[in-house]
Amino acid sequence: MKTKIRSHAPGPAAGPDAPESPAPPLLSPQGPSVVLGGADPLIGPVAPRRDTLFGPRGACLLDADGPLWVADTGHHRLLGWAQRPTQDDTLPDWVLGQPDFESEGRNAGGEPGPNTLNVPTGVAPWGARGLAVADGWNNRVLVWFERPTDSGVPADLVLGQADFGGMDPNRGKPEAHADTMHWPFQILVHQGRLYVADTGNRRVLVWRTLPTENGQPADFVLGQDDLDTRSDNGGGDADLSTMRWPHDLAVLDGRLVVTDAGNNRVMIWDGLPDQTRAPAQIILGQSDARGVDHNQGKYWPDAACLNMPYAVAASEDGVLMVGDTANSRLVGFTRMETGAPAAALSAQPHFKTKGDNRWGPTVRDSICWPYGIQAIGEMVVLADTGNHRILLWPRQGGLGG
Repeated sequence: MKTKIRSHAPGPAAGPDAPESPAPPLLSPQGPSVVLGGADPLIGPVAPRRDTLFGPRGACLLDADGPLWVADTGHHRLLGWAQRPTQDDTLPDWVLGQPDFESEGRNAGGEPGPNTLNVPTGVAPWGARGLAVADGWNNRVLVWFERPTDSGVPADLVLGQADFGGMDPNRGKPEAHADTMHWPFQILVHQGRLYVADTGNRRVLVWRTLPTENGQPADFVLGQDDLDTRSDNGGGDADLSTMRWPHDLAVLDGRLVVTDAGNNRVMIWDGLPDQTRAPAQIILGQSDARGVDHNQGKYWPDAACLNMPYAVAASEDGVLMVGDTANSRLVGFTRMETGAPAAALSAQPHFKTKGDNRWGPTVRDSICWPYGIQAIGEMVVLADTGNHRILLWPRQGGLGG
């Protein structure tokens, strides 16, 4: 069921001390240039079709002009566009994970295999030629060494499971290991290394070289003392080296960035860490490394706090874009210091407002629980998950550099 997309709508009431002036825009004030999908946030498109999306949690342009791949999470499939769409409601060219555009069901209604999916979330390039997908509820990552150019192409490699037939969290064991996963959410390949946000195990797995064999174990881990543990914040209080629900990853000016959604913060390392439980150096969203409360314990947000940030992307000109998911807003940081406030905002009128679609009907420049964000050139690709749509939204210039 499609929702009529209005252009703009006023913001809702905000905190009693909310500023009168709007925040500098992170993305174009004219709103997205292209909208794909879209439906009532409370209902959603129950039946899969070629023109519907159901809670998409990730999307990625492999090149600036395409192809575009979308993790259509609720329909257990990937949708692919051969070229970057330039008009609303452009139909996809390919489907992976289901036999056709109208089929439904986890693992296509059968057992897991190299061409099935079960709540896919993150989607990312695999080097210069391939594609990787976090297949969340199959507790694995699937890799295509060559970008698929047709429907139904099976994956070439599986990580987190011994083979394509496995799907149990941590391969059915109570503890984690170097070769297991529990609800992986997103993947990052950078300078020949693989990073996986292994969310259910409260850790980030790192391979120093790209794996070539099914089930290949990771080399080291961030967020835990070793590769066999999986406790919230390493079994203690939050600090610079622990995590709770890491969801997304990026590299900003050579520094690894991880969204630690359960601790309502973003972690930034001074470079690329190379050993287990290496501590981050910068925390955004909290005033220090021990803070964990959403919006720093306040009901209304401000420029320096976050509420379950699931998504992050780094622009080429040094702006860190964060999908502040439970505040239903996008914030942009230009100062990389612990506790620094955001410099720009989109989807809300100012920093002291929040609310799904600004607590109103869905409009073109509102969002509802964004789970995925990618910056590529002057374009941002946003998984507007609660509105069941993907937004291609141009950048607003003048922030970075």
